[in-house]
Amino acid sequence: MLKRSLDILLSLFAGALLIIPCLLIAVLVKTTSPGPVLYISKRVGRHSNLFDMPKFRTMRIETPELATDKLGNPEAYLTPVGHVLRKTSLDELPQIFSVLRGHMSLVGPRPALFNQDDLISRRHERGIDSLRPGITGWAQVNGRDDIALDIKIQLDAEYLKRQSLWFDVKIMLLTIYAVAGRKDISH
Repeated sequence: MLKRSLDILLSLFAGALLIIPCLLIAVLVKTTSPGPVLYISKRVGRHSNLFDMPKFRTMRIETPELATDKLGNPEAYLTPVGHVLRKTSLDELPQIFSVLRGHMSLVGPRPALFNQDDLISRRHERGIDSLRPGITGWAQVNGRDDIALDIKIQLDAEYLKRQSLWFDVKIMLLTIYAVAGRKDISH
């Protein structure tokens, strides 16, 4: 209950603080490539329920709906501003709305794409799917794009066991450090 209340409070604060940057990003996305400003992807949330997760669109509209690491050459699909948005994680800002709607938390395992069957089933086996997925998480600050599935599951399971307000604060602070340093982003 406290975690959910903090998610709402911090998301409202962040939304108010970031409204102007979000509007500027929306204009940049719209004016530099054809297609919608937001990319909505089907993600797996708490208890394996699907939800629509928004991000600022960083890929061309004809990009296959796959995890980025499964694309042969992900750089070829990026929009003119996509690279910058991904490197700075600014493409993730619309997920604040998913937090407010209760589909996500600020901190938790990153939501799997609907077609990442191995990740989904392994999270279910370990009980990780009982958690709300997060904008950031323990796996993200310990490797982000550069960790193998086994390690990601291990880190998500560790978060499940260790979750607390203080652990979430630590992860948020580590996220700021990782994003500022553009650490462990491969595409």
